[in-house]
Amino acid sequence: MKIACCFLFGLIFIRCKTDAPILPVVSGNNVSQNRSVTDAQFEFIVILDKASTSEVSFDYVTQAGTAIATKDFISSSGTLTIPAGNMTGSISIMITGDSTRKANQDFLVALSNPKNCKLQNDHLTGTIVNDDGLYYPVENTGYTTPNQYAGYTLAWNDEFTGKTINTNNWSFESGNNNGWGNQELEYYTGRSQNAFVSQGYLIIEARAEAFSGYSYTSARMITEGNKSFRFGRVDIRATLPQGKGIWPALWMLGDNINTVGWPACGEIDLMELLGQEPNKVYGTLHWGASPVGQSYGTNKVLSTGTYADSFHVYSMIWTQSSIELLIDDISYFTMNTTDDQPFNLNFFFIFNVAVGGNWPGSPDATTTFPQRMIVDYVRVFQ
Repeated sequence: MKIACCFLFGLIFIRCKTDAPILPVVSGNNVSQNRSVTDAQFEFIVILDKASTSEVSFDYVTQAGTAIATKDFISSSGTLTIPAGNMTGSISIMITGDSTRKANQDFLVALSNPKNCKLQNDHLTGTIVNDDGLYYPVENTGYTTPNQYAGYTLAWNDEFTGKTINTNNWSFESGNNNGWGNQELEYYTGRSQNAFVSQGYLIIEARAEAFSGYSYTSARMITEGNKSFRFGRVDIRATLPQGKGIWPALWMLGDNINTVGWPACGEIDLMELLGQEPNKVYGTLHWGASPVGQSYGTNKVLSTGTYADSFHVYSMIWTQSSIELLIDDISYFTMNTTDDQPFNLNFFFIFNVAVGGNWPGSPDATTTFPQRMIVDYVRVFQ
């Protein structure tokens, strides 16, 4: 009798275990998405492997990885509920807008406390793609110039098309080089974070970040050894950065600088700007014996707005007897040149954004970073 009762109880116990419902399994997608300059949603889709006759729910919470809460994404937590009979749901996480070039960043959406379901994994991963090759949006407004002139032939140009800077035209100077003779504060890196092309524009980006013992990074690009020129017309279309301590320049040095030194090699500053005076551009020539030499220059002040608001074209008309500088085809500087000056020899281009230095001074609390100089094209006509 006892044996029969035990046997019957065992059968009932086995039958109860066998009849227990099999819970649906929750899986979800990881999200990898390009970052925008404005806030945007990452949508994580979760799926049940089968419909449930009961309501399904689980908790979620964001966790920082290389992406940081508030700076890169908005912290979020809650409970996702999937009604009975349904098989999908979603979790939305807000990604903050940013236009700073950097490595891709990850964060987690941790999952826990499942009810009427099982979790296939305990987290989902979000990847913020910061560098997608079509990166920085540019508002193409302002002055422009033609790609041909009567009496001239286009000898060389860079329109900054493609996805990388053309190394047949440009190389990078790196380091701080004892402040480049000006007590500058930046470290020139040559990294894609500091100089890159995007949708037909060159962008040189000065950033406030610790790098190799310095507090700022930027880029200094040169055509030395690749492209150099003597005489003709030069057009450079650009928008300029601004802010205390920011010092962008579009300029040229003589090819023989490594032989005769500066300023004997000559320097042509088509454009220099002090960030605290964003409506004033300087044009200057330097030459003569070291260490100071001689210089002659002037400036052009906009009647309204700043040189950061839209594109302007910085031009030079260069002959054997004179150099004339123009902004938007309006002349504001002319100097007669002679054979005892270096301006009848070949010169190469330098594009850079310096931070700090004797002339602009250091950035202060009003200076925002990153700051960018955007170049649409450089064209040389001869």
